[in-house]
Amino acid sequence: MPYIVNGDSSEVGTSNYAYLNFDYNYPRGLDLNPNSDFHKRLRAKIWARASASRKAISKRFTSWNEIDRIMTTYVSPEVKKELEGDTVSETPISIIFPYSYSNLEALLTYMTMALIQDPIFQYEGVDSEDVVGAMLLELVIRLHCIKNKVPLALHTIFRDAFSYGVGIGLPGWVRRYGKRPIKTTVVTQSPFGDSTSNGVQYVEDLLFEGNDLTSIDPYLWLPDPSVSSDKIQEGEFIGWIDRDNYMNMLSEESYSDGEIFNVRYLKAKRNKKSTLAIDESDRNAKFGGDSKMNRGAAGVTSPVDNINMYVNLIPKEWGLGPGEYPEKWFFRLSADDVITKCEPANHNHGLYPVAVASPEYDGYSATPISRLEVLKGLQNILDWFFSSRVANAKKSLNDMIVVDPYLVNINDVKDPKPGKIIRLRRPAWGHGVKDVVSQLAVNDITRNNISDAAFITQWMDRISGADQSLSGTIRQSGPERLTRGEFQGTRSSAISRLQSLATIISYQFMQDIGYMFAVHTQQYMSKESVVKITGRYEEDLRKSFGPNTERVKVSPFDLAINYDLVVRDGSIPGGNFSDAWLDLFNIIVKEPDLRQTFDVSRIFSYIAIQLGAKNVEDFKRNVNRIQPSQMPDEQVMGEAAKGNLVPLGQQ
Repeated sequence: MPYIVNGDSSEVGTSNYAYLNFDYNYPRGLDLNPNSDFHKRLRAKIWARASASRKAISKRFTSWNEIDRIMTTYVSPEVKKELEGDTVSETPISIIFPYSYSNLEALLTYMTMALIQDPIFQYEGVDSEDVVGAMLLELVIRLHCIKNKVPLALHTIFRDAFSYGVGIGLPGWVRRYGKRPIKTTVVTQSPFGDSTSNGVQYVEDLLFEGNDLTSIDPYLWLPDPSVSSDKIQEGEFIGWIDRDNYMNMLSEESYSDGEIFNVRYLKAKRNKKSTLAIDESDRNAKFGGDSKMNRGAAGVTSPVDNINMYVNLIPKEWGLGPGEYPEKWFFRLSADDVITKCEPANHNHGLYPVAVASPEYDGYSATPISRLEVLKGLQNILDWFFSSRVANAKKSLNDMIVVDPYLVNINDVKDPKPGKIIRLRRPAWGHGVKDVVSQLAVNDITRNNISDAAFITQWMDRISGADQSLSGTIRQSGPERLTRGEFQGTRSSAISRLQSLATIISYQFMQDIGYMFAVHTQQYMSKESVVKITGRYEEDLRKSFGPNTERVKVSPFDLAINYDLVVRDGSIPGGNFSDAWLDLFNIIVKEPDLRQTFDVSRIFSYIAIQLGAKNVEDFKRNVNRIQPSQMPDEQVMGEAAKGNLVPLGQQ
């Protein structure tokens, strides 16, 4: 059953901290001491929104649990023992045939190829003075995506979107501090002369800063239930629950410059977990795993559950300031009881820094049905086909015999050991053994289950859009062999369906993340970053910074530009490619008029990229590095006759 919060939300989880008094300087002059009435009122408002959201979204947990069991090919410990022959039960064996998992892998493969290309986010300058800055912005964010492994978070978000209907991403800005080496030179003066010694000194410094992306577990997602999944920016609040530990939070408080507070009050709480963060998922329920596994080792660590929430509020009504118009604020409620963060959301983009991928959205539901939930009915039938087939085969393997106990020693018949001797009773002596024991006829009514299962999988392919060719398999049956035209036509249709899904995710999710990454870079970047000149702007950047330049230093001043985010169309390299391009290229190369009209080099690069080449730019000749030289006329004529020199017009 889903966890539902009952009772007065203003009283749930509150504790008495009257005997504790830590000297905190709270921001903006607010009285955020856990003992104060203001803290209790503020906490009640946050808790009321979190519990209402949890109550609404928990209605989807039962369906999501079934998806979890399908994705983990769940089998109970008893069934596992029975499959291994250790036990025998009267109930049918329940097997999950992971065909939905195969469909999911095909969908994820396409999304990875379509949306996680290099660079993941592309930018273009608005005005002429913004062109170079947009190129540098793209390279800086590309570096952030590599350093912070953004593609891994994207893969998890896409997987959640197809499994649960929503994939939630949280863009953030991280700073990593540590020690970096500095070369030092020490000059020592003496009567015998000066001596120089080189060394290395390590100093505390900011090692890296940049954008990162975090996936949010849908089970811990706290959306405003009054808005649909594609319109989360229109909600009055948005939140999620995450798990940290007391030591990390205490360390974070020590260098937060007052932005984080009240962490020391948590030490007095024995249980720092949230009543809303009970793990309702069945991801751990495989081969005997506990579906309610606690994510923290009690008595060993000190986990703390945090309710993070952005609220669009009027500061004057909440007692947070004199403002009379809506503002976005961020709160963090730790252990359901103590507010440890309270600050205005000062992002320059003015949005909730959250994005949702929901490819099956209907424009109305906060948690729409997922692609795998659509297949759930067919998956259940497929599981039943295999389970009943195994159960029937098991019944056939076990001897079912009819015995006359008057003629046979029944204990000898019950003996399961092979090579046994069955003794007849005295009345049967001398009459033969022909009719003493008879095998009961067994009819295999599940013989066609496997072929029927193939019919079900075909419909699952059609509904999911994951054609067999996308899964790495081709049609094996039919009146004739698979033709080239049939394969290309089927694959093209399947790719078109998946391209529409990728386009929706691109506009729903990737566009918002790319925009927030750019704004965060402009707003929070504090030091120069060194980027390598590569990619689609390599030639243009070399014109600006020099033909031999390999790396460029980018400062926050260089990124003070206006830009447009390029939204991908959901296609993959080679997805819509036709061999006709090769024929057209050969025609253009041979016709002088067409060569003057069309750019042959760009057409060749397009064909190479569609055929799978990822580094076409590496093979281009750098004309900026060609140095002119002079030769006598006689030498030029001789080299031209040998074919070593050609006129510029024929090059």
